[in-house]
Formats: sequence, C-alpha cells, structure tokens
Amino acid sequence: MCSKFAACLILIDGLSFKTADDLTGDRLPNAAKNWIVETEWLESHLSSPDLVILDGSWHLPTANRDPKAEYLSEHIPGALFFDIDDLSDEKTNLPHMLPSTVKFASRMKKMGIGDGARIVVYDTSGIFSAARVWWTFRAMGHRDVAVLNGGLRKWKAEGRPTEDGPPAKRSERHYTPLQNTEIIRDLEDMKALIKKPGAQIVDARPAGRFEGRDAEPRAGLRKGHIPGSKNIPSQALLMPDGTFKSAEDLAALFKAANIDVTRPVVTTCGSGVTASMLALALAVLGQTNAAVYDGSWAEWGGDTSLPIETGPAG
Repeated sequence: MCSKFAACLILIDGLSFKTADDLTGDRLPNAAKNWIVETEWLESHLSSPDLVILDGSWHLPTANRDPKAEYLSEHIPGALFFDIDDLSDEKTNLPHMLPSTVKFASRMKKMGIGDGARIVVYDTSGIFSAARVWWTFRAMGHRDVAVLNGGLRKWKAEGRPTEDGPPAKRSERHYTPLQNTEIIRDLEDMKALIKKPGAQIVDARPAGRFEGRDAEPRAGLRKGHIPGSKNIPSQALLMPDGTFKSAEDLAALFKAANIDVTRPVVTTCGSGVTASMLALALAVLGQTNAAVYDGSWAEWGGDTSLPIETGPAG
C-alpha cells in the first residue's frame, strides 16, 4: 500500500501528486483512495477482522445535539463512538485540542484499537467531524485510516444496515502512538509562519466569519482572520449529499483561492474540525503533509495580543 511516505504518482491538471492503492470507486482519483472509502466498500467489509469503524460525530455548541445519544440510537453495525471532546487535552480550556500520546494510547487500548487496525471514520453530517478524527489518528502516527464518503447520511439514504445500543466489548489491544509533528501546528508555529513570505494558510470558516461580518459561535472571540490567510469555506468542498466534490472541483477551489497544493499548506478554522476537512481534501489531491493549526480561531481570536485582518482575503 502507498502511504504518505510513498512515491507513487498520478497527474491532475498537469501536476504530479502522491497516490494510494485502490480502496474506493472511480469518482475520486487514486490519490483519494488511501483516505476515502465508499459505502459499498464498507458494507462489503463489515466482517473484516482488522477493520475498526468509528462514529466520530460532533456538532457545534449552537446545534444543541448529543452525538453520543444519537450514536446509541443508530449507528453502522459494529461501530465504536469516538468522543472528540473527551479524547482531548484536558489541561487547556481550548476546545478538543489534541490529547497527549499517553492519553490517546490508553484510550485506544481500552477501546480495543490496536496498532494493526484498519480504521474507517464516519459522522452523521456527511463529511464533517470525521475528518478531525482522521487527522487525529494521523497526528498520532496511524497511517491506515480513512473517512467514509457521505457518512451515515449517505449510508442510511441507501438503505444500508444500522444497529442501536452500546457496542460489543472488544478485548484490549496494544497501541503505539508516534506523534507526526509534520501535520500539527501550534500558536508559536503560526506566529512565525505569518512572517514568512509565501506562507499558505487556508481558513475553512464561512466567508462571513472569515471576513469579520458575522459573530463567532463561541463567546469572547474577535471577528476576522489570521493575517495573510485565504478562505475556502468547508461546505464548498461538498456535494449536496455530503460527499466530497470531484478532484477537479476540489483542485479548482484551491486554485481560485491562490493556494498551490504542491507546496506546504496550513489549515485553520474555528476549533480545528473543519480545518481537518481542508487537510483531507488536500490529501485527496496528493498533498498528504498539509498541517492543521490545532488551536485555530478559538486560540488566535481569543488572544488580543495577536494581529488580525478583516474583509476578503488579499
């Protein structure tokens, strides 16, 4: 299997990108196939002994929804629930920051997720918070992790099986985390990055929040964006059914935002969730080392000592 360290190549729009092996259908290019699986593929592999399915659903605080309760009411057969807020760094008041490797390994062991697991993550929205779980596993050094295209929404629309109640108890497994700092950025990284000519920062928030016209859903945050950043709202990545757009359309979005997907990119958003959607889209296009600013606007927008810009991207 080609991984993020492999050197397989395809051509998209005249540019070469890394690719992966064939796990999905034909709608997305080979570069997507290490990161995206289709509902047909997942249903046909439900009984695979090395497969772990995770419901990574999460909702904005303003949604007033309980993803754990929704999981217990209905989920893909055999799926475990991955609680983004619980599996986070409890030593900070910032939302769902990456946990320590020790905490992550301990939780994975108790959940029965081992080193050799083949992980598929979904959420109830289509592709949303599942991308954050995907990035979290990659940040912990786990290579074999993918997102279900269209999530539970598409799964149910196609009449595929679901179950309710708590999952069956899995035996504990050894899990070895190895933090991949290449795809993680913190506040100090971002302070240095905005001073570098040609730095590429992409914000996944809606245009109104990026430009400072609309209020943030979290109290106490300023309006605007990190200086020099570009804006690709996360919803622009998706089709009406919650699946990713074609590779050509995704590439066009980054091109229109003046982002060169062959060069380093850092993604950001409100709290690191939809930033992970951008990172996933970049991985689909072959840029597997796109980094996520973990603190995102929850951190930057809450610190009055940091510079901000308002209005459209320059």
